[in-house]
Amino acid sequence: MSSPVKPRPVGHHHGDLRNALLQAALELVGERGPHGFTLAEASRRAGVSVAAPYKHFADREALLAELATRGYREQRSRFSAALGGSADPLDQLASFASAYVRFAAEEPALFDITFNAGLDKSGFAELATAGDEVADLLLPVVRRLTPDEADAFDLLLRIAAAAHGLAVFLRQGLFGMGNQALADTEDKAARTARAIARGRDI
Repeated sequence: MSSPVKPRPVGHHHGDLRNALLQAALELVGERGPHGFTLAEASRRAGVSVAAPYKHFADREALLAELATRGYREQRSRFSAALGGSADPLDQLASFASAYVRFAAEEPALFDITFNAGLDKSGFAELATAGDEVADLLLPVVRRLTPDEADAFDLLLRIAAAAHGLAVFLRQGLFGMGNQALADTEDKAARTARAIARGRDI
C-alpha cells in the first residue's frame, strides 16, 4: 500500500503569510527596535522563503507602514474607550494621557514602530488616514476648552508630548519597573494633562 501524501509544510504561518510576516516583524522590533531587522530575517522568523514577503509588501518600509497603521488604530480604540469614561473635557484629556502611557507600556513594539520608524506618511495613504483619525477623535474634546483651531491643536500637541515623554521615561526605567511604576506614571500623565489644559504651571 502506498504511503499517504503528506501536506506540504507552510512554516509557522499556516497559510496566512501576511499576518505571519507582520507578527515576525513585530517580534523582531520588540527585540531590536524598528531599524534592527531585514525582510529576510522576518521571512526566516515566519518560516517562509526570503522571496515570500514580496507577494504582500513592496519593501521593508511597506511592512512597517502596515504595522504603524495597526498602531494608530490600536491607539484610537484605546483613546476612544478612555474618552467614554466622562463627559468633562478635562477628565477626558487626563484619561487620554493615561491611556497613551499604558499603550506604550503594553504595546512597546507598536509604539516604537508608530513613532520611531521614520516612515514618510505621504507614501502610505492608509497610514496617514489612521494617524488623522486619532487626531480627529481628540480635537473635538480640546475645542471644548479653546475653540480657536490653532490653539486647540497646540494644546493637544502639548498634552500628547507630555504623555509621550513620560511614556518614554517609563520605558527607560526612570520611574521603576512593574505594575506600580505603570500606575504611578499613568497618574503623572493625567495630572500633567490637567495642568496643561488648565493653563497652569506644572
